[in-house]
Amino acid sequence: MSTYWNKPAETMEREEMTNLQAGRLKEIVTRLYRQQPFYRSKMQAEGLLPEDVVTLEDIGKLPFTTKQDMRDNYPYGLFAVPMSEIVRIHASSGTTGRPTVVGYTKRDIGIWSEVAARSLVSAGLSRQSCIQVAYGYGLFTGGLGIHYGAELLGASVIPISSGNTARQIMLMKDFGTTALACTPSYALYIAETMREMGIDPRETSLKVGIFGAEPWSERMRQEIEAQLGIKAIDIYGLSEIIGPGVAIECCVQDGLHISEDHFYPEIINPVTGEVLPDGEKGELVLTTLTKEGMPMVRYRTRDLTVLYREKCACGRTLVRMSKVLGRSDDMLIIRGVNVFPSQVESVLLGIGETSPHYQLIVDRKDNLDHLTVLVEVTEEMFSDEVRGLEELEGRIKAELASVLNVAAAVRLVGPKTIERSEGKAKRVIDKRKL
Repeated sequence: MSTYWNKPAETMEREEMTNLQAGRLKEIVTRLYRQQPFYRSKMQAEGLLPEDVVTLEDIGKLPFTTKQDMRDNYPYGLFAVPMSEIVRIHASSGTTGRPTVVGYTKRDIGIWSEVAARSLVSAGLSRQSCIQVAYGYGLFTGGLGIHYGAELLGASVIPISSGNTARQIMLMKDFGTTALACTPSYALYIAETMREMGIDPRETSLKVGIFGAEPWSERMRQEIEAQLGIKAIDIYGLSEIIGPGVAIECCVQDGLHISEDHFYPEIINPVTGEVLPDGEKGELVLTTLTKEGMPMVRYRTRDLTVLYREKCACGRTLVRMSKVLGRSDDMLIIRGVNVFPSQVESVLLGIGETSPHYQLIVDRKDNLDHLTVLVEVTEEMFSDEVRGLEELEGRIKAELASVLNVAAAVRLVGPKTIERSEGKAKRVIDKRKL
């Protein structure tokens, strides 16, 4: 039997959900027009008034918001309430130039805790769970977002943050951790370190992992589940919208349920901005329907996915999104061909004779782009004869050419050659001067 955190919201009939979303959209647009100079000026430039937005279909009249808008209005230009009402500030990491800053009111923190708790229950957690939060704490939203949701749920929280992997594993064993929250690449690193320490993950209490903050393929899920002996659940969120808790898989693992009573999703053509129907792949656009501190209207996430609305086997009626299929802005263009790191990952994990650690190096020589894929082999394969390694390299190269539609050089490297990450893995090194 399925368990829900907020059953009325998670199983709401479509007509009721649509009416709720339309009412909240009208409220947020009216409030932004009155209180937020940035959005008011954008609407005026389009000749729009709040009363022009009546139904959900009218959302298409509103302009998009982008990460560049956030940088242009750094730090507080997109806040919609006085600073006296802002109780929390987070900012993005890992970007060049100015960070993107987000602000939360006390009510926003409550909503964030609610959707995070809803997510954890969807993943199978309960008050009896002990969750080890190995996402980073601080300006990054990952750690605190999961933390607050777990506390609201009533689960036991180990706020260990990322890093110090041997200690992570020791406490996982000693404290009886049942759930692990971190990036998928770090989960694989933990599994690798466990093997080196002579620890069998199946002898721990670990049952489920909640992994996000970077795109990961279905094959990587299978790899994590096989190595750690757990169910690997995909969670989705971004600080610009609220943080982790925007969407998550349930235990059925058939798409991520979006908390659409708080976040209205659209799929657009990333080039033209045209809204696409359900079932078509495109860029996810999100509008916050309940945020006070910094509402976002039609925010372009740059994440590529697909939406579908069929009722899930778990009983939830919330719209679902597929796993993120890549990003429209970290997409590599190699000799006119679009290449995503996730495509390379799927090929490598499908072949199965390498470790799940790889890196793409892009360079430009004689005005032509060249892609080199560094692939880390297993200890067993590395100690094999040269002929075996050459044969493996040839198979990877042929499979990559078939999937990517562009030739890539393949270089096999020894175990632990590629730098490990306790956060987001650095998959691409682009040396081109574009």
